[in-house]
Amino acid sequence: MTVTKQLLITGRVQGVGFRFYVQRKAGELRVTGWVRNRRDGNVEAIIQGTSEAVETMIAWARRGPPGAVVAEVRVTDVTGDFATFEARPTE
Repeated sequence: MTVTKQLLITGRVQGVGFRFYVQRKAGELRVTGWVRNRRDGNVEAIIQGTSEAVETMIAWARRGPPGAVVAEVRVTDVTGDFATFEARPTE
């Protein structure tokens, strides 16, 4: 079964390659969606895939890449249909 989650990642998550690492991890896990920096200093992502792959992504996001200090990952159920995974511009 495919699930889709929105992640709002707070803490020191910009300027540490967070988007790059999310995109790389998404490729490894074969999930689709997108990731972007937000003007408020947070990172937002939509992750779609098997429940196991999405849960693995969420667990990874709670740690983040080297240099990141993740304070919180808020997870919300969302809908959508994504064919690829992409890094989007800051919004």
